[in-house]
Amino acid sequence: MKLASYMLDGRSSYGVIHGENVFDLGRRLGARFGDLKTIVEAGRYDEIRDAISGANPDASVGSLEFQPVIPNPGKIFCVGINYDEHRIEAGRERSERPTIFTRFAESQAAHRRPLLLPRESDHLDYEGEIAVVIGRGGRRIRREDAMAHVAGYSCYNDATLRDWQRHTTQWTPGKNFVATGSFGPWLVTEDEFADDAVLTLTTRLNGRVMQQADTTMMIFSIPVVIAYISTFVPLAAGDVIATGTPGGVGFKRNPPVYMKPGDVVEVEVSDVGTLTNTIEPD
Repeated sequence: MKLASYMLDGRSSYGVIHGENVFDLGRRLGARFGDLKTIVEAGRYDEIRDAISGANPDASVGSLEFQPVIPNPGKIFCVGINYDEHRIEAGRERSERPTIFTRFAESQAAHRRPLLLPRESDHLDYEGEIAVVIGRGGRRIRREDAMAHVAGYSCYNDATLRDWQRHTTQWTPGKNFVATGSFGPWLVTEDEFADDAVLTLTTRLNGRVMQQADTTMMIFSIPVVIAYISTFVPLAAGDVIATGTPGGVGFKRNPPVYMKPGDVVEVEVSDVGTLTNTIEPD
């Protein structure tokens, strides 16, 4: 099932995407579930299916103004250097534990919304990633139990201002300019995937493939990352984990490739969808 957050008819809502049709759960279930995060926390997907069974759609996908899949996440974690190709191009030693940093909700844009190139930099780099949304929270989650805590998957662009990232050893400024990263277009629930599913990630800039990898190529698997993060902080429903970008980033190309106004960047995850953004000046 595909679940999305969006604006429709001037109001914030959420719903099920089926083909080009939208079933607006905000209108149908809003008295009980205020937003997509509460739906994910409840995990009552059979109830959602019953609510739209035989119903007429409320809108078309083309009429939506998408919001980030979870507009109000409590926490956004990102994994750095999680593919060997990227580790090698970045000149980093292989670590025994995941590199974790954070983003803030204000740094996220939605599908079909612009990423903003701030006036303070012209070094905006793409980083296509697979996003995991937590459905069931917990502390010290065991690796073997981790997937039971996953609500589903989405696409993420952890786009980065490379010059601001390299001001010091801390990456936070380069990762958190307003609307420089993106999250969407929707969440595909975990029950749509086999236990051994392999997801393929592709990033395109103006139609050209810049990055491509799959989940078997991760240094730290999704269960390992969930177990590690939940050791130092409790995970909660609606928390987001961007699981790392593969090789092919722009700043390591010769010459470097940075996104500029008018560019179109796409992050595609197999069996999930494609997140599309244009670049505009801020």
